[in-house]
Amino acid sequence: MTYSMDVRRQALVLLGQGLLPSEVSLELGVSVSAVKVWRAQVGGVIRAPSADSGRYLSRDERFEIARLHDLEHGVREIARRIGRSPGTVSRELARPLRAVGRPGCPAGRAAGRSYQPEASHQAAVLARARPRPSKLSANPVLKRWVQDRLDERDSPEQIAGRLRVLFPDQEEMRISHETIYRAIYVLPRGELRGQLGRELRAQLRTGRTIRKRRNTRKGRDPRGQIAAAVSIHERPEEIEDRLIPGHYEGDLVLGPSGTRAAIGTLVERTSGHLTGFHLPVEKTTVATIAALTTALTRTGWPMKTLTWDRGKEMAGHAGFTIDTGIKVYFADPHAPWQRGSNESANGLLREYFPKGLDLATITDTDLQAAVDQLNNRPRKRHGFLTPNEVLQAILIEDQTKTGVATTG
Repeated sequence: MTYSMDVRRQALVLLGQGLLPSEVSLELGVSVSAVKVWRAQVGGVIRAPSADSGRYLSRDERFEIARLHDLEHGVREIARRIGRSPGTVSRELARPLRAVGRPGCPAGRAAGRSYQPEASHQAAVLARARPRPSKLSANPVLKRWVQDRLDERDSPEQIAGRLRVLFPDQEEMRISHETIYRAIYVLPRGELRGQLGRELRAQLRTGRTIRKRRNTRKGRDPRGQIAAAVSIHERPEEIEDRLIPGHYEGDLVLGPSGTRAAIGTLVERTSGHLTGFHLPVEKTTVATIAALTTALTRTGWPMKTLTWDRGKEMAGHAGFTIDTGIKVYFADPHAPWQRGSNESANGLLREYFPKGLDLATITDTDLQAAVDQLNNRPRKRHGFLTPNEVLQAILIEDQTKTGVATTG
């Protein structure tokens, strides 16, 4: 069935208001598949409201403003009667004055009178329709920088934030993450047709062809019991606020069912610095504890405590604590948010080592290359500094304090 453009515009407006495709379908009496197709055609990025969406003054409203203005009603009274803000009415009545001297502008030619509704309406429609090149296409340096960071698997939000860190005094090197998403997903305009969108989408690390809602509901896996496990609720309060470095979260990234290799991950809570270790043969308790102990020599900061999930690979935690002096805490079953930093790092590693890949086939070099790239990726919670930069600042501060203490 073919639907009119008006129905399609209404559907996009409703989607922009947060309705689900099924809800839009019921509201407009169209099929759910049609709504999903329309959403996909704009890449899941809903454009600004159309001219007839109610955001802009209509021709009838402008004629009503002219009639009430001729009757010498004040701006606030006119605004009250047409249901608009006084500022909107005030700017509309001033439109001919601003348009004087503008070549080819109907409102400018008609500025001899106080307010010409038809001329003002035509000028407003022309202004809305004026083609504007995108910021990326108008700034080759900015476009190249964005593309390079996408090549490094940074997200659009990380790219936008990092620009403010590296170019604090260059306004031309500013772009919002939404503008980057629109360049990737929305059907391109003018000189952007095809090429730029394909270039950017090719390196968007999720590989999606449409923006999707977040969905935090995940399946639950049964976990066995670990003897003498110390609950995360018994951790010292100083660990919660992330102010003191040296407290880590850890877990294993597993391969497909039937394989035995795994990747171990350790994330320092203050800086977000990631350390990875490879278990190429098996993920038993003995192998995990041995690889974890070796990895302690490569962490960015000496480990004080470790918080793990309920995986049986850490059943030997008591011996690990005796050998290293590092206290191990365990998160609650089915509560991944209690180890949020580690869960996030594992998700990022999946971009390099996706589900279904036998982790026995990767090398330590492959793993370290991915870890290095993640540690050099800007993070929003650090003001778009990288984990390496944050950790380096912590090391410098500690050395300074140590030097002062020694001198004293």
